[in-house]
Amino acid sequence: MLDKEYQKTRLNLKEKLLALSALQDQLRNCQQCRLALTRNKALAGEGNADSRLLLIALAPGEKEDQEGRMFIGPSGPILDELLQAAALTRDKIYMTNLVKCRLPKNRRPKQDEIDACRPFLDQEIGIIAPAVLVPLGYYATRAILQTYQAPHPAARAEFRELYGQLRLVPHQKIYPLPHPSALLYNREFKPASLKMSEKLAVFARPCKWFPLCPMRRFYEQGKLNPFWVEYYCQGDWQSCIRYQMEERGEYHADTMLPDGSYLEMST
Repeated sequence: MLDKEYQKTRLNLKEKLLALSALQDQLRNCQQCRLALTRNKALAGEGNADSRLLLIALAPGEKEDQEGRMFIGPSGPILDELLQAAALTRDKIYMTNLVKCRLPKNRRPKQDEIDACRPFLDQEIGIIAPAVLVPLGYYATRAILQTYQAPHPAARAEFRELYGQLRLVPHQKIYPLPHPSALLYNREFKPASLKMSEKLAVFARPCKWFPLCPMRRFYEQGKLNPFWVEYYCQGDWQSCIRYQMEERGEYHADTMLPDGSYLEMST
């Protein structure tokens, strides 16, 4: 949706903080699955509640479970490095977990545990109303794609092909990334992970030219497929050919679409 319309659907910051506080109270008392028996602290998310980005990791680790903070274990410095690649810091994003309690011995989550936490995650997404969801790793990516009924691979290994690819589903954009912990075990992934993370700088704000762009006018007149606005103007505007030409001061026709083709106008 257009930025003006998008803002109308969002809670103001005070409302968001109150809603997130209430959600945290629910989590502290949650007994919906076996993980309640072994956890120290159930974690809601943290960060900038007004961010356009919502990162979704798997679950708290040992240190996170003890202190009630996100990414303070071994994966924390790696996350910070990935954010730095996009000129972002933790206070510019919001991050949460798919599973809110620690998984004993860092085992894989069971489906009923994911299902038990899903309503909490759905609430967080509704409160934050991010422009882009950024699931980290296989489990979070699979869960988010399932939630939005988006096609996804059957085999776990094939999920790697989704990382770094912007997906547009009804009313939401999804940008899966590898989980930072993957770099703990294989540093060969680092260059690719850093490159994919750079795109977060683009998603963190809309295109600066959009308020004056003919694409907006055509959209508001009902002449333009919303895909162009959602995917480019409010998503990957850096890849828009119109944006690139505008930055270089080069002429481009009003009817040029973001991919360089032209809008057919009825006479």
